[in-house]
Amino acid sequence: MNFPSELKYTNAHTWLRSEGETVKIGITEYAAGELFDIVFVDLPEEGTEVTAGETFTEIESTKTAVEVPCPVSGKIVAVNTLLDDEPEAINAGAYDAWIVEICPDGALPDDLLDAAAYAEVCG
Repeated sequence: MNFPSELKYTNAHTWLRSEGETVKIGITEYAAGELFDIVFVDLPEEGTEVTAGETFTEIESTKTAVEVPCPVSGKIVAVNTLLDDEPEAINAGAYDAWIVEICPDGALPDDLLDAAAYAEVCG
C-alpha cells in the first residue's frame, strides 16, 4: 500500500495535498481498494461552502455507496470534472485523482495524520 509522505490523511481515509492557499482532497488508495470498482462520484459544485466533518461527496462502487466527510471547512474552488466521465480514475491512481480543491477557512486541523500514522490506521 502506498502512503505518499507529502500528503496529510484522516481516519476517514481522505488525503489532503497543500497547494499554496488551497488544498486538494481525495480518497486514499486504501479506501479505493476497499470500494473496489468505483462507478460514480457525486461532484459538488464550485463555490459551495463546506464544513469539516460534513459530507462533501458520495462515491458509488459496484459494492456499495459511501458518503465522504470533508476534512476542512472552506469554499470549493475547483472540482475534478474528469471524474464525471472516468470515476474509475480513482481506482487507477487515488493520489492523482483528486475530487475537490478547497480554500480553507483557516489553518488545517491539528488532527491530520502523517503517512506513518495513517499506515497504522490501515493496519
